[in-house]
Amino acid sequence: MKSNIEYLIREPKIKKEKNPLLLLLHGYGSNEEDLFSFATELPDDYYVVSARAPYDLQPYGHAWYAITFDADQNKFSDDDQAIESRDLIARFINELVSELPIDSENVTLIGFSQGTILSYAVALSYPEKIKRVVALSGYLNEGILASGYETKNFKNLKMFVSHGTQDQVIPVDWARKAPEALKSLGIEVEYKEYPIGHGVSPQNFHDLKNWLEQN
Repeated sequence: MKSNIEYLIREPKIKKEKNPLLLLLHGYGSNEEDLFSFATELPDDYYVVSARAPYDLQPYGHAWYAITFDADQNKFSDDDQAIESRDLIARFINELVSELPIDSENVTLIGFSQGTILSYAVALSYPEKIKRVVALSGYLNEGILASGYETKNFKNLKMFVSHGTQDQVIPVDWARKAPEALKSLGIEVEYKEYPIGHGVSPQNFHDLKNWLEQN
């Protein structure tokens, strides 16, 4: 079954027999153009693909899964939809690898917010597909990970995790739980905080780019 994900692509400026892939996963209510705006700043040897989430929101924007609010403004995530999107992204990676000269051993996910939550889910459920994760302004939702994920082999997986200390959308306390959980699985993690809200500061972008070049 094809994923039918819509996406934007930047071809590598330096073509090799097989090039690494950077897959960008946007946040709730956004679209594939959001993170793609910094594609030109990313390393030249990558295919940069920015995917559009499958659920349409009104009046515009897209989501990887629904978020609902109750009368007391408590937020609830639709974990079933999130799991569907997790597997959809995994299929999409397979399609990209089969259609383009992409090095299947060198796939990096860059997620923002809801895109980060999905990046964690894909990488921990399918660690054989993912080499690196850049997790921006998100958190680890263990409810959408594949059952038995703890027994998988994470030795080739590395992560860069960052969050704004003033984030009003996803509290920084939620983000702080991820590095310890990841390290307990044997994953190498670099964690950074910035004095910003729910977004990516220039310093944050500079640090993630350096991390990508070093790892």
